[in-house]
Amino acid sequence: MVETLCRPVRDDSIELECPAGTPAALTAAIEAGADSIYFGFRDRTNARNFPGLNFTFDEAAEAVDACRKANVKPLIALNTYADAGDEALWRRNIDFVATLDVEAVIICDIGLMDYAAKKHPDLALHLSVQASASNPEAVAFYREAFNIRRVVLPRVLSVAEIASLTAEIAPVEAEVFVFGGLCVMAEGRCALSSYATGLSPNKDGVCSPASHVRYEQEGEVMVSRLGDFTINRFEAGESAGYPTLCKGRFCSPARTGHLFEDPTSLDASAILPDLRAAGVKALKVEGRQRGKAYVAQVIRALRQALDGVDAGLAKNKLMEGGGATEGAYRRDWR
Repeated sequence: MVETLCRPVRDDSIELECPAGTPAALTAAIEAGADSIYFGFRDRTNARNFPGLNFTFDEAAEAVDACRKANVKPLIALNTYADAGDEALWRRNIDFVATLDVEAVIICDIGLMDYAAKKHPDLALHLSVQASASNPEAVAFYREAFNIRRVVLPRVLSVAEIASLTAEIAPVEAEVFVFGGLCVMAEGRCALSSYATGLSPNKDGVCSPASHVRYEQEGEVMVSRLGDFTINRFEAGESAGYPTLCKGRFCSPARTGHLFEDPTSLDASAILPDLRAAGVKALKVEGRQRGKAYVAQVIRALRQALDGVDAGLAKNKLMEGGGATEGAYRRDWR
């Protein structure tokens, strides 16, 4: 193993939280410099419930041990909504997670939070972005009712909005996405995929499931479809993307283009100092469906960028006699 396995976590650093869809990706994230790693089970409790991904109970236990040995925080995502009157699967998984040495479990379902808080009061809870909590009153409710320790904020908030929110929700920590899929739908409320396929990202853990994807050649044009819907048409020589409905190309009276959402991924690495100044505790990388090579490359780059921010801030504190001013902070990093 490489030396980054024993990398110490600074208390004043922003936490780099990384995805792992497989044990191999988890190892890659550890070696690339992750501070924490989140992963889920191979079932509907996981919002990335795709074939060939995720962890069995035995694999999850081994993953938690590997993280702890490397001084990395293990987080487990149970971030879908349980079926009404049939919560057995979600509760079973919570009961198992409570037997592991996890840092926290990431949850959105209010009934499951109630179950976890009452049956396993020592189990730390993080509020999933799927809950769409984006104002102080919502966060305060989850804190008072279930003692959540962290909230993952929706990707639609501006830095100014994040800063305003973090100032009001203490001691609850704020976590934001920094890289990966840019979902601008109301997170936790997206219904497009379930409308097209009958399978819900929020209940079944699958967005644009592969079982409903079709590619058809029409002359020199490649057509991608999801269920009965044409999502895109690609001319000869044009790369054919995966048919996710919200990222498709559609016609309107005014134009043809990506009317819902541009397929370009989120990359907030240029504003890391601003996010830190806004009071963000953790930066989350999306991508549990990605391979280990992708995870390793992205995490290494972000690790280098974050360490650079830490080094710059330490320099500022030294120059200012232990109290960096906002002006010095911005001169170095903007």
